[in-house]
Amino acid sequence: MSTAPTQDNPAAADLLAAARAGDGDAFRALISPHLPVLHVHAYRMLGSLDDADEAVQDVLLRAWRALDSYQGQAPLLHWLYRITTTSSLKLIHAKGRQPVPAGEIGYLQPYPDRLLDQLTDADADPAAIVEHRESVALAFVTALQRLPARQRAALILRDVLAWNASEVAALLDSSIPAVNSALQRARATLSGAPSADSAASHKTLGSHERQLLDRFVDAWQRCDIDALAALLREDVILSMPPELTRITGRPQVMHFFATVPADGRLDTIRLVRTRANGHPALAAYLPGKSARCEGYGIMVFTATDDGIATITGFPSPGLFGRFGLPSECD
Repeated sequence: MSTAPTQDNPAAADLLAAARAGDGDAFRALISPHLPVLHVHAYRMLGSLDDADEAVQDVLLRAWRALDSYQGQAPLLHWLYRITTTSSLKLIHAKGRQPVPAGEIGYLQPYPDRLLDQLTDADADPAAIVEHRESVALAFVTALQRLPARQRAALILRDVLAWNASEVAALLDSSIPAVNSALQRARATLSGAPSADSAASHKTLGSHERQLLDRFVDAWQRCDIDALAALLREDVILSMPPELTRITGRPQVMHFFATVPADGRLDTIRLVRTRANGHPALAAYLPGKSARCEGYGIMVFTATDDGIATITGFPSPGLFGRFGLPSECD
């Protein structure tokens, strides 16, 4: 974690003094290195890329206005995490978001790995950077959205950021016993769901996942339904937020692919490789009115040793820019 801007860190101390004096450039230089991890934190809390953007903008405004209250006794990033957590909780309340005990989460969005690649703060512990990346696995973020907001905050702060109970209690204006109780309930709810620690297991599947994705693209482009089916687990799940549809089972998923996308003409759909939430993903471009294909959505894949386990499709062309992808392709 970054150090506090004190005499031991004169450059940061100078930026802090200048920012407090009203220097906007100094404020941006002081805060900017921390924005990637704050954005990831907001995304875990909110499950939405767009909402994380909104929360971070609020963090910048609140941090600028409250900079005089920062005393430098704790790392600046710790102070900013407090603001980001509070901003996220307020946004959840403002949007009337309730935990989703089961079923699809309509506001869920994927998180581009190109943003995770920005987690390279020179002051950060490399192990902490890896942990930040692993704790945005799509299943884990989905599971977090099934928790009440304050339980969600307690679990993220304690189990992902490794805050102690007294720090969490102070932030949530609660008691240590209440925080421990909330954490216990959150862990019980998430039992059986991937945790921040177990999310690391996807790393061992990296080469296997890439091979599966290569074979998936090849079979898709050849409209080879049997070859596609062979890549899926028998209990594969296809979901498509914000639609609340969930298709379970290899025969049902293959029937969907054979009949729905471009009326089954899969060869007319252009697929471009990308990554989201630490998982392999494909961007789908559909034939447009002109000769060019138009961006349609992102498919995020998870896999096990015996095949593709989940395909989560996000039919949102607006996501393409965030993934560094063009809105159209040949």
